[in-house]
Amino acid sequence: MAKDLYFSKEANMVRNAVRDFVNKEINPHVDEWEEQGMIPLHDLFKKMGDLGFLGIRYDPKYGGQGMDYWAETAFIEELARTDCGGVPMAIVVQTNMATPAIDEFGSEYLKENYLQPAITGEMVAAIAVTEPGAGSDVAAITTFAKKEGDHYILNGSKTFITNGTQADFLTLLARTSDDPGYHSFSLFVVPTNLPGFEVSKKLDKMGMRSSDTAELFFDDMKIPAKNLIGEEGAGFIQQMMQFQHERFAVLPMTYISAENFINKTVEYIKGRVVFGKPLIKKQVLRHRISEWLAETEALRQLTYHIIRMKENNRDVTKEISMGKLLGGNLMSKVTDGCLQMHGGMGLMNEMWISRAYRDTRLMSIGGGANEVMCEIIFKTAGY
Repeated sequence: MAKDLYFSKEANMVRNAVRDFVNKEINPHVDEWEEQGMIPLHDLFKKMGDLGFLGIRYDPKYGGQGMDYWAETAFIEELARTDCGGVPMAIVVQTNMATPAIDEFGSEYLKENYLQPAITGEMVAAIAVTEPGAGSDVAAITTFAKKEGDHYILNGSKTFITNGTQADFLTLLARTSDDPGYHSFSLFVVPTNLPGFEVSKKLDKMGMRSSDTAELFFDDMKIPAKNLIGEEGAGFIQQMMQFQHERFAVLPMTYISAENFINKTVEYIKGRVVFGKPLIKKQVLRHRISEWLAETEALRQLTYHIIRMKENNRDVTKEISMGKLLGGNLMSKVTDGCLQMHGGMGLMNEMWISRAYRDTRLMSIGGGANEVMCEIIFKTAGY
């Protein structure tokens, strides 16, 4: 198999352990969690933390495994075998969205008090960037943190926050200056047990229904100054770097999910007889599936190329943006096409393809919309 060409014995040990965990501890509960609109994250993350799954690349000093990007990719590939999109998304928020900036730029205090509990699964984390008036345009955020003595006073709101109703802390981007430019933003670790924090609303989504998504409100919330990540004014750049970890995590999820959807659909159309013949006999369907398989493999190989670039400390902004753009488009084609091949059954909520169709629509929006990826690609191409 392809994984044997790239993955070490240790990475494949991670793969096997995560696959076993998904099959035993996640998939049997997915339907219940989808119905409830909530995953018991503290319980799930504690189990994952005990097995070392939440800190694959992080320093063992803080409870991590100290492994490489191949091991992390094996972890994400196996998460993609979950029977819904909401659970893997909640997990990678913890591992690839809310903690990388703390690991890279945080003080010892922040690492010991927030990174380590996130790795061990004792704390649930969320990333808080998006606001009602600022999504892909990150520089438009208005949530403000004003320095007063040894605290910052936080006011504003965030929306579409994954894990938001259960998070013990947020990695939050706020303005710290009214000056123009990108040096007016700072990144903070915001504990949710402090006065002034409120979950305004749990949001009702079309897809990713097992994952809780919240609107958050901050009213004169006093944040200790020591919860600033790195230096004041460096937050925008730190978050742009953190986005690369987030967007990278989308890529393995996409090609593994696409393969799974294709395989399930092929099995279905082998047994679906129309006008006296199985649908698999229709050349147009076989050719359509072949194109999807080719694009899926191309995305996998781009991902593995990105890992090799990461290993050599190369800037992968352009390549990750390309992968996310291709992945979002691929998901749209595959889920739409697979649903069409299921006919009327595809519209039934009891069918896996209906959930896949709803869940994967986010891939072209979340973490930077397709249009933003196109702008990044064009700019980094040197034109």
